[in-house]
Amino acid sequence: MTKNMICRNCSIEVNSKFCQECGLATSLKRIDGQYIIHEIKHALHFEHGFLFTIRELITNPGLNIRNYLIENRSRLVKPIIFIIVTSLVYSLCNLFFHFEDGYVQHLDNKKSTTSEIFKWVQSHYGYANIIMGIFIAWWTQLFFKKHKYNFFEILILLCFVMGMGMLIYSIFGFFQGLTKIKLMQVGAIAGLIYTTWAVGNFFDERKISSYIKSFLAYILGMITFTLIIIAIGTLIDMATAS
Repeated sequence: MTKNMICRNCSIEVNSKFCQECGLATSLKRIDGQYIIHEIKHALHFEHGFLFTIRELITNPGLNIRNYLIENRSRLVKPIIFIIVTSLVYSLCNLFFHFEDGYVQHLDNKKSTTSEIFKWVQSHYGYANIIMGIFIAWWTQLFFKKHKYNFFEILILLCFVMGMGMLIYSIFGFFQGLTKIKLMQVGAIAGLIYTTWAVGNFFDERKISSYIKSFLAYILGMITFTLIIIAIGTLIDMATAS
C-alpha cells in the first residue's frame, strides 16, 4: 500500500489500511456477488439487525425502546428506517396478495381531493405512518405528560411500535392470500392489541391505566389524522370550485 495517502472522506494523511480519524478503508474492494450476499446478511443478521430488532420488540418493547432512547442506540435498527422498511414489506405483500381489496374503502367513489389523499396514503404507507405518528404522538404526550418524554422521543417509540404493527398486518395478509380466509379484520385487532400493549409497556407496565391511555391515544391520533385529511381535501375542493 502506498504510504501517506489522503483520506477521501476527511482529507487527512493516512499511513495505514484505515483512516485513523474516520475509519474509512483506504482501498475498497469491487462490488461483486459475495459483497451483495454479505450486505444482505448484515442487514438481516440476528445481532443489531432487523430480526434482532423484531425479537426485542416482541419480547419486551418497553425496556428495549427505553434503552434505545437513553442508553444504547446501536442495538436496534434506526426507527425511521424500521417503519419505512416494514411498511414496504406490507405494501409488497398487498401487491402480491391484494388483501386490502374488499376492506379498504375510500370515503366516496367520486373524484375528490379527499379520496386522492387517501389513495396516496394507501400507496405510501411508510411516509403516511410517520405523518400519522405525529398525531398519535401528540395525544400520547398529552396522556403521559407526567413521564417527561418529549414529543420526538415519543415519535421514535411509535416508529418502532407502528412498524411492528405493519409486520403483523403483513403476516395476516400473507395467510389470507394463501388460504382465502378473511383474516385482515383479525390482523387489525391483533395490531391494535400489540400497539396498546407496547406503548403501555413503555410507560408503566404495572398500571392498567397505561394501557387504557395507550389505546385512547392511538385511536384519537388516527381519528385526528383522518379528520385533518378530510378537512384539507374539503377546503381544497371548495377553493377550486369557487
